[in-house]
Amino acid sequence: MALEIQIAKRLPDFALDVSFTASDTPLGILGPSGAGKTMLLRCIAGLERPDRGRVVLDHRVLLDTEQGIHVPARERRLGMLFQHYALFPHRTVAENVAFGLRHLPREEQTQRVSALLRRAHVTGLERRYPRQLSGGEQQRVALARALATEPEALLLDEPLSALDTHLRSQMEAQLQETFASYRRPTLLVTHNIEEAYRLGGKLLVLSRGRVAALGAKEEIFRRPPSMEVARLTVCKNFSRVRSISENLVEALDWGCTLGVGHTLSRPAAYIGIRAHHIDFVESSGTGGTASADENVFPCWLARSSETPFRITLYLRVGDSQQAAADRRSEAGNPAEPLGEIRAELQAEVFKEKWRTFRDRPMPWHVRLSPESLFLLPE
Repeated sequence: MALEIQIAKRLPDFALDVSFTASDTPLGILGPSGAGKTMLLRCIAGLERPDRGRVVLDHRVLLDTEQGIHVPARERRLGMLFQHYALFPHRTVAENVAFGLRHLPREEQTQRVSALLRRAHVTGLERRYPRQLSGGEQQRVALARALATEPEALLLDEPLSALDTHLRSQMEAQLQETFASYRRPTLLVTHNIEEAYRLGGKLLVLSRGRVAALGAKEEIFRRPPSMEVARLTVCKNFSRVRSISENLVEALDWGCTLGVGHTLSRPAAYIGIRAHHIDFVESSGTGGTASADENVFPCWLARSSETPFRITLYLRVGDSQQAAADRRSEAGNPAEPLGEIRAELQAEVFKEKWRTFRDRPMPWHVRLSPESLFLLPE
C-alpha cells in the first residue's frame, strides 16, 4: 500500500511545495518549527485545502485539484493523532475511542473498543473523562481512537512533544509496538531528531516548505546532502575545506589535513563529522603529528559540558602548520599558512569512556575516521 503526495500551498512566509511517496515503512518528517510540517499533514488529512495538489492512497484518489476532487476528511479513512490529543472532553474514554464506530452494532463497538484499549495499555479507564487522565494516558487513548476505524494510513503530528521524559519513553515504546503490527503508510511529524530516527524507517527533512532530503535514515545521517540537512540532523562540527588531491583535503577551520573516504561529484566547500564519531586514541608516538591517512591528531581540552550520562568536550585540534604546508606543497597546491585561531571540535563520549583518559596529560589524541567524515557542497 502506498500514499502518494503532491501538495503546494502558499503560506505567509514561504510556499509549501512537496512531492513524495510513503509506503508501509514509517516515514519520519523532520524539520524545525515553522517548516510546514503540520500544514502538510492537515492538507493530506483534508483539514486544509492546498492551492494545488494530488493525494492518492492505494489507488484511491483523495485529492486532485485539477480534477476537482476533494474527498471530505471524514471519508478519507486516515487516522490522525494530534499534538494535543484533541479528545472530546465531555465523552468518556470508551466513547472517545468508539466515536468513529457508530455505524457498527453496539456489541461489535464494545468488542473493538476493548481490544484497542488493551493494545494501548489503558484497560480499566473506560469510564473516565480526559480531565481525569494523565498526559500519557490521554495520548494512548488518542492513539486507540486513531486506530479504531482501521485507517488505511496514519498521520501523527508531534505525538510525544507534550509528554515528560518518562511518559515519552513509554509512548514511544507504544508507537513502536503499533508500527510493527500496523504495516500501512505512517507519517510521523517531529522536530526531535532522535525521535525521528528511532520511530521512522525512512526520513524526510523539510525546510521552509521544501524537501531537503528523503531516503533511508542511515544514509541521510551518514552522508547528508547539504549543510542545511547536516545542521537539521544535529551535526555540530564543520570546517571550510580546500581540496589537495582526490582523497585528501585541508580543513581550514580545524587546522589539519584529512584523508576522506568518499568524494563529491562537484567541488566540496565544507567537511563535517558528528560529535559522537570522534574517537580518542592512544598517543601515536609521532610527537603530535600523524600521517594524513590515519587522521590522528593531538588535541587540547578548551572546556566541557556534562549531562548525567555523557560529556561534551570542546577541543582544539590539528596538524602542525608546517606539516600541513609541506603536504600542500608536495601536492602542488601551496597556500598561505593557516591562522592561529582554530574552531573547536565538539566530541561527545559516555562518561565511562571519559574516565579512561581524562587524567592523561595533554595533548590527547583523536582520530577523525575517513568513513565518518563527509564532504558538503557550497
